[in-house]
Amino acid sequence: MNVLLPEIETKRLILRKFTQNDLEPLFLILSDKQTNTYLPWFPVQTIEETQSFLQHYQEEYQQTLGHQYAVCFKKDNLPIGYVHLSYNDSYDLGYGLRHDFWRMGITTEACLAIIEQLRKIGFSYITATHDRNNPRSGEVMKKIGMTYRYSYEEQWQPKDKLVVFRMYQLNFDGQNSRVYQKYWNQSKQHFIESFL
Repeated sequence: MNVLLPEIETKRLILRKFTQNDLEPLFLILSDKQTNTYLPWFPVQTIEETQSFLQHYQEEYQQTLGHQYAVCFKKDNLPIGYVHLSYNDSYDLGYGLRHDFWRMGITTEACLAIIEQLRKIGFSYITATHDRNNPRSGEVMKKIGMTYRYSYEEQWQPKDKLVVFRMYQLNFDGQNSRVYQKYWNQSKQHFIESFL
């Protein structure tokens, strides 16, 4: 789907592209150890490492596939987190937020706004995954209307650790029986949990 999503405003937030001026706020997000505990990469240590992430975002913005949103408060327009949507066949929704802004409903508010845009554009579905040891991320997925489908094991890189992921999905087109099977098929250890 060749679509660039526009800048989005919510009650409290602006969701926009990262710019070169965001280098220091992005460093604060990517170096936050608590924010990055359940993400595949290690927290960045330097501004130079942060520049590599920013360069990646700039390259993504040159394409008509994919997007990386900075999540900012309207009052200062400085990034405190991000929301990503991958444009491979998973349409995987991912997010991160500086830990000093947790428990304020910010990620839920940002994701709901993006979901509304995706629905208008005509997406059929999105997926999202979270580490089983990070159930708060799963709570966000439930709050934005996603449904748990299955769990699977993956040796996550570059941290090189075995993780059990829970996969959630939201179908926009009413085909509620559709389940994205790629993670299930790729993992030798997959199963449906009865944790709900």
